[in-house]
Amino acid sequence: MDNICLLTDSYKFSHYKQYPPKTEKVYSYFESRGGKYPYTVFFGLQYFITKYLEGQVVTQEKIDYAEERVNAHMGPGTFNREGWQYILDTYEGRLPVIIKAVPEGTVVPTRNVLMTIENTDDKCYWLTNYLETLLVQVWYPTTVATQSRVMKALLLESLERTGDPSLVDFKLHDFGFRGSTSVESAGLGGASHLTNFKGTDTFEGIEVAYKYYNEDMAGFSIPASEHSTITSWGEDGEVDAMRNMLNQYPTGLVACVSDSYDIFRACTKYWGAELKDEVLSRDGVLVVRPDSGDPPTIVCQVLRLLGDAFGYATNKKGFKILPPQIRVIQGDGIDQQMLQRILFAMEMAGWSTDNIAFGSGGGLLQKLDRDTCKFAFKCSSITVDGEEVDVWKDPVTDKGKASKRGRLKLVRAEGAHGKAWATANMPDHSLVDELQTVFLNGTVTQRESMEDIRTRTSF
Repeated sequence: MDNICLLTDSYKFSHYKQYPPKTEKVYSYFESRGGKYPYTVFFGLQYFITKYLEGQVVTQEKIDYAEERVNAHMGPGTFNREGWQYILDTYEGRLPVIIKAVPEGTVVPTRNVLMTIENTDDKCYWLTNYLETLLVQVWYPTTVATQSRVMKALLLESLERTGDPSLVDFKLHDFGFRGSTSVESAGLGGASHLTNFKGTDTFEGIEVAYKYYNEDMAGFSIPASEHSTITSWGEDGEVDAMRNMLNQYPTGLVACVSDSYDIFRACTKYWGAELKDEVLSRDGVLVVRPDSGDPPTIVCQVLRLLGDAFGYATNKKGFKILPPQIRVIQGDGIDQQMLQRILFAMEMAGWSTDNIAFGSGGGLLQKLDRDTCKFAFKCSSITVDGEEVDVWKDPVTDKGKASKRGRLKLVRAEGAHGKAWATANMPDHSLVDELQTVFLNGTVTQRESMEDIRTRTSF
């Protein structure tokens, strides 16, 4: 779907008739009203404005098609043909709006403005909130980037207690492509995760980072087996399948799923005995993957069995580390809560987080929705017949849904503990607005690179 005339909620087709007479400007903003996390990592707007809003997005063919479809859907005369025709005739199909936003990757406490949008032509007052439906979808990449960063914080804290914090970039691997709702959501979610980590099997996320964020190669992966490539050898041939993995990939990292039949036998009899010399003499790292059972219990059992078979060292922080030729990855059932449980169990058992990496699919890209961070897009100012008026909602039934009023700035104000983020009203000229113009009248005016974004998300 690439017809901007149709990329909105159906009821918005009728809204151009509902604003006060002589309305000239509609100004709206986007924020997280709170939710699961105390902050959000703003990400993904550049993708949407580049793909859907930039350039000549309105054509005669699109207008004609949209009029036919909308009027059939909602009744004759519903579609705003005059408004869209004006954009085509006056601006050659470019959208007369200005969008300002915080630089992507910025970590902003909740309840602050993240983005604003306003029409730049008085005849297109209706366009601002017409675009809400599309722009609000930034909630998804922003929430994934936020959740990914929270999980990174857990891993970093554990590594600081038990091992080497410099390893954190490859400690959480994206397994989420197959569980995503579409190729586009996989790409957006995958790229969002890559604002914090460099390990992924969601190649579409790498492509989004490449095409929209100027990153040649944002993520990396390694050869790895799946159950079909192991079970096709039969249970009696499982050890041969494992040996084949070592032979086919004689150097570097290689991962092998090891619970097709009996994870404990795989650790003790196969990896820890029959294939032990091959593992230890190999120029690389074997990553053993359990894929079933209660993750905290199984991870600690696997580490103990591999430690018994291969031995282990104790690092300066007093935690056990397997030989460098062997590690573990847990990719089943990983979300934030499970990650915390496993890390806690490992630390209680004396194992360093250096020993393990995690793979997360649905828990990374799908166990979230717009209300995870309570995202909202609201009108806060309107200009009618030359008079600018504050606009807001304040429902008596839910004060948590009260919206901001007036034209807004995102500022770094001096607080009791140094500089802190805050939202201020536009008339205060003493405060510098952190929101930057990223889109103006059909042109993307500011582009962020993945490198810059990663710098902002870093701890």
